[in-house]
Amino acid sequence: MTKAVIFDFDYTLGDSTAGIALSINYALERLGFKPRSIPEIRKTVGLSLKNTFIALTSETERAEKFTELFRGKADEVMTANTVLYPDTMKVLESLRERGFKIGIVTTKFRYRIEQILKKFGAEELIDVIIGAEDVKAEKPSPEGLLAAISRLGADRVLYVGDSLVDAETAENAHVEFAAVLTGATSKADFEKHSRVFIAENLTELSDYGIAD
Repeated sequence: MTKAVIFDFDYTLGDSTAGIALSINYALERLGFKPRSIPEIRKTVGLSLKNTFIALTSETERAEKFTELFRGKADEVMTANTVLYPDTMKVLESLRERGFKIGIVTTKFRYRIEQILKKFGAEELIDVIIGAEDVKAEKPSPEGLLAAISRLGADRVLYVGDSLVDAETAENAHVEFAAVLTGATSKADFEKHSRVFIAENLTELSDYGIAD
């Protein structure tokens, strides 16, 4: 049996808040909007850029321009302003040593994840990355997760994420889900979903059966 653990990235494996905030506020200000606070921005992390713009402005018409401005700024600041969580490398190395396949499915662009992983020397620990440019439908569509599972050839899969969108993605793909509380979603919100294992952080994943 081939077992795999597939991760979301933001607030699951790492924190890009600083880079995201710089990029969002740069784009918003160029479009005539006031900058948004970190708490406001945190609530949008994991959404597509289009939906981030809508959530922050209640406007749809200039979402494409927002995306263009965001990406340009993010190319300058995102990788430098992203950190991995303290337990990320240890957890990934442990899973690799125990024979797990490892993937990442994220709304970030794949090339950005590749840059971040290279920065921390983690690129060899990941077997497949599915990013925004690899899918037609964003999460909670299961398209990206199913693509990762197919490439990994996995028989049993655990998807790990920090948001209700991640939980819905796993449900739509009919795979097991583990929530980490390192994002903006509370334990109480996750408890409303059935069949969800809830961990404070990645280290606690060892308490979940698939990580045995």
